Amino acid sequence: MYETFYKLNSRPFQLSPDPRFFYGSPGHKRAMSYLRYGLTQGEGFIVITGDIGTGKTMLVNTLFDDLSKENVVAAQLVTTQLEAEDTLRMVAASFGLAHEGLDKATILKNLETFMTSRMRQGKRVLLLVDEAQNLPPRSLEELRMLSNFQLSGRVLFQSFLLGQVEFRNTLQSKGLEQLRQRVIAAYHLEPLDEEQTRGYIEHRLRTSGWQDSPKFTQSAYAAIYKHSGGIPRRINSLCDRLLLFGALEELREFDAAQIKTVVDELKSETSAGGGEPEMPSVKESSAKERPKKAAEAAPPKRAATPPAPAATPAVPDEGYAVDGDLEARLAQLEQRVMRLEEALRRESARLRRAILLSDDFGEL
Repeated sequence: MYETFYKLNSRPFQLSPDPRFFYGSPGHKRAMSYLRYGLTQGEGFIVITGDIGTGKTMLVNTLFDDLSKENVVAAQLVTTQLEAEDTLRMVAASFGLAHEGLDKATILKNLETFMTSRMRQGKRVLLLVDEAQNLPPRSLEELRMLSNFQLSGRVLFQSFLLGQVEFRNTLQSKGLEQLRQRVIAAYHLEPLDEEQTRGYIEHRLRTSGWQDSPKFTQSAYAAIYKHSGGIPRRINSLCDRLLLFGALEELREFDAAQIKTVVDELKSETSAGGGEPEMPSVKESSAKERPKKAAEAAPPKRAATPPAPAATPAVPDEGYAVDGDLEARLAQLEQRVMRLEEALRRESARLRRAILLSDDFGEL
């Protein structure tokens, strides 16, 4: 809903990776260069690692978007805890090959036939493995064995492995020496620094048609960096909620105070124990985030008489109460819109009556 308020043509901070929003920070440009270098080599493994949310999947999607113009047959495999034979089945499935009920030898033969056929058509076969840290060593060894397929001295199969930080340790396992020897390039993605965080935010806003509304003060950018750690996914989550908050409060500028308010809201929606999210009730949220003035105006509790159940506060004629609970604010905003629509209807009816009266007098 905030797109309309800020005149944006799309949500700039959506969590799903969209190549249109790819931000070429120095680190991301370097990682993309490694991926492209791997393409020119046509063999071996390229390894990209990084913390959760640093943009590995965005890199893959952006590369895939470019590959559509090249003679490359590419598939993406997002792994879980796959055993060796299941990994082969998933690779075959990623390329649209038969795999159900087939033994390992048949699956390998089908893969080799597929790769040979594509090579003769002048195409290369590329597999991008996301979340590679979930693959056990035996499964990684199966991928290495696929890289042995050749035709007239040319390798038929190439893999890009993208994983979290722990994948670097996996590669050092004792039984993966041959795989390590076939890694032709590796790069580790770091979070954005404070200046890059600002560039990332403004890049995504401009891609969505941003015309400097809302404005962000320097303190706002600094606060976003502080609370996100420069990790793109965290920046997206925080800024998406910030724009919603700003639309509800009709804000045209953000500073550190608004960032803190939104951060506190997000924290209140997540359990401290790290388990399932625990949404605060309206009563709890109101108690935590009600403005100080409203708290001071509340009558003191009487010790002898238990307090009566709180009545639902009436929505004022102008504006709406600031409440930490998103649903309550949405309900208040809807009521305000309904009042405005009713006022417009009354004014429209008045104008129509005035026009009719004017016509009548003209006839006289």
